[in-house]
Amino acid sequence: MTMDKDGKVIQFTGLVMTPDGKVVKLLKQGEKRPDKLDWRADMKGKVMLPGFIDAHGHVMDLGFRALELDLSGTKSLEEAKSKIAAYAAANPDRKWILGGGWNQEVWGLGHFPTAADLDAVVSDRPVWLSRADGHASWGNSLAMKVAGVTAKSVSPAGGRIEKTGALPNGVFVDAAQALVAKLVPPPLPRDRNSALLKAQEILLGFGITATADMGTTLDDWLAYRRMGDKGSLRIRIISYSSGVEPAIQIAGNGPTPWLYNDKLRLIGVKLYADGALGSRGAWLKAPYADAPKELGLGFMSDDVMRNLMSRAAMDGFQVAVHAIGDRANAEVLNAIDAMADTYKGDRRWRVEHAQIVDPADLPRFGKNGIIASMQPVHQTSDRGMVEARLGEARLTGAYAWASMLRNGAGLAFGSDYPVESPDPFAGWATAFTRMDASGQPFGGWRPEERISREQAWWAFTGGAAYAGYAEDKFGRLGVGQRADFIIVDRDPLLASPTDLRATKVQETWVGGEKVWERR
Repeated sequence: MTMDKDGKVIQFTGLVMTPDGKVVKLLKQGEKRPDKLDWRADMKGKVMLPGFIDAHGHVMDLGFRALELDLSGTKSLEEAKSKIAAYAAANPDRKWILGGGWNQEVWGLGHFPTAADLDAVVSDRPVWLSRADGHASWGNSLAMKVAGVTAKSVSPAGGRIEKTGALPNGVFVDAAQALVAKLVPPPLPRDRNSALLKAQEILLGFGITATADMGTTLDDWLAYRRMGDKGSLRIRIISYSSGVEPAIQIAGNGPTPWLYNDKLRLIGVKLYADGALGSRGAWLKAPYADAPKELGLGFMSDDVMRNLMSRAAMDGFQVAVHAIGDRANAEVLNAIDAMADTYKGDRRWRVEHAQIVDPADLPRFGKNGIIASMQPVHQTSDRGMVEARLGEARLTGAYAWASMLRNGAGLAFGSDYPVESPDPFAGWATAFTRMDASGQPFGGWRPEERISREQAWWAFTGGAAYAGYAEDKFGRLGVGQRADFIIVDRDPLLASPTDLRATKVQETWVGGEKVWERR
């Protein structure tokens, strides 16, 4: 089964493709099969779907997280400390202990962890661990000493050094992370190659055949090109550079062409308007309910944001801006409104996350061809935290998927991996239930923002392709499209939400070639 370009479900029982992996025809029940074929594969009645597209992920971060210290599954600070100690003991030759995935909200701490917590388990080597959302990092005392961070250190614009009294306590939020990160030894090219291969193995195993890479650096791009040149790039990557300068370095004066049979293209520029809710870096119009003196962090002034967006747009790059708080979303919408008359045509301005939006601003997403690039699983992961951060009265525009569609915005879904698991079936189930894996809360959290099962499926396929100017290449199974498909163990349109979450991918095919199989 697939969807057509209008979002209508199409059932079929066979697919014919060209030798270079493009769909020629979908065969219906009882329709005569071609007599002469180069080869034939019988899936024995299993279910075929178009491959999923993750509209917002971080490819290299996913690979490195899997190869380094991963704290994403820890449920308490003590469990994390035990895992850090074990990793340090198992890797005595590593000069720095690197990794991430921690989340003080999941741990139930009620505050950030500290350098002293890390010193208790590793004090002889610098330790530097990113928070699950990538918007804060946690270091031990030696890491701060190596970086020269002292009581006299000042928080940079767009960042915050967490302190206990006058002393830095080991956590650095958003732009402040660079104070320590600049001293971390950079990965070697072979390390990047390994991270890319690991990331694509993980993604293909979840049935993801294409992904937007949000924040591609020049080094990342070189890794993609190395693997592409060797014929080892199996997943499709729609790349958004980490700022304007890398886009110019990589592509010059406009998006690159599609490379490696539509496997790789740099199409746009990723910018940041604010931070994240978990570290109270999301930029809000009113103070945080649980921190009345804080409004979050606006990363750029209005003029700087508009200058960068204009610089990207004048060369034809698509603009994607991270905005989580309601003030950050309003500022991005204001910038788009101001530039829409200058940069006409099919711009597809992207707002990444769009998590907390002032209800008064929701209709503005339906103007100027804006695409709301959102991540359903953030809603179930963040629900309790969001209620604490904002208070009940300010939740009307939170994770407002149905409102986005009603107002005419384009909707593209992803996971923001490795912040969340890239599993698209979990995101799909969340989108039409607003419930987590345990079925909570019953009836869904703010159920008025549920969307239909089919709308959610489209946002993970055709909608995500459209968001990256790839709808003429892939995103559905139709004549002329790339034959990117998966074989799964159940019918996702008939499965209960619980069964949908349990779906297992059996095979993943990209461009008519089998690139992953469950062993």
